Amino acid sequence: MSARQDLLDHLGQGVTTVCRAWLVSRKDGVQFGFTDHDRDLSFEGHVFKASSGMTARTLQQTTGMAVDNSETVGALSDAAVEEVDLIAGRFDGAEVRAWLVNWADATQRIEQFRGNLGEISRAGGAFKAELRGLTDKLNQAQGRIFQRNCTAVLGDARCTVDLAAAGNFADTSISGFDDLHRCIFDGLTGFSDRWFERGRFVVTSGDAAGLVGVIKFDRLQNGQRVVDLWHELSAQIAIGDQVRLEVGCDRTSSTCRAKFANFANFRGFPHIPGDDWLASYPVSSRANDGGSLGR
Repeated sequence: MSARQDLLDHLGQGVTTVCRAWLVSRKDGVQFGFTDHDRDLSFEGHVFKASSGMTARTLQQTTGMAVDNSETVGALSDAAVEEVDLIAGRFDGAEVRAWLVNWADATQRIEQFRGNLGEISRAGGAFKAELRGLTDKLNQAQGRIFQRNCTAVLGDARCTVDLAAAGNFADTSISGFDDLHRCIFDGLTGFSDRWFERGRFVVTSGDAAGLVGVIKFDRLQNGQRVVDLWHELSAQIAIGDQVRLEVGCDRTSSTCRAKFANFANFRGFPHIPGDDWLASYPVSSRANDGGSLGR
């Protein structure tokens, strides 16, 4: 007999011993188990803590294509979910699984929900997180976009540029900060000015380890490299923190050809007519035969 049927038979008895359990799996591989039972539970190789103070509200489920959703609330504590991790975005998009479990026999259980964490808010020493079902992914736009610039992400399967190749990254440590709180690096003068602009700023040590920013500004000044980000990281970075700077791309055809010698994999349409073509009109100074605009 299946674990699902065993639980259904148990529920049919009238007097039940059931509780709920949740497993939260962050993108960095860290997992957290929670239960609203008064004792810890263990199944599928995970321990579900009873001391977390985490509870769930009504779960809305449908049989159609509508998005299943719910909401979970809980207390912030060092033993479970730390506020610094929520602020740093380490729980953003984390996978969530929820079960109804017979706590007297954890082999009797039903998985009621599977999805991801949505919007997370914090107030008064507690957090509240929206749960989004798997069908929420169907709301994301699909299909190819026709535009002049490349639609690939530098280094992905469509682009094929190897970001681990020599010259495409630099592992270094933060030497200091200037008056605008931009990062200063020593010993990176071997890379051209603006080489890392639009690239990734990956923190590999310190309080912000695992966080990634996008480089807005990259200049060589007085024998040092000055780097600034489009947005501040959600955790503090400090002198001595290890970071990886990855080469940037502005997604234009000229950069793809000259900087990466990768024009064969360019995923844009550099000769597509622009908005000015829509308002153009015939003139006697050029041919009006409907031919190529790029000649």
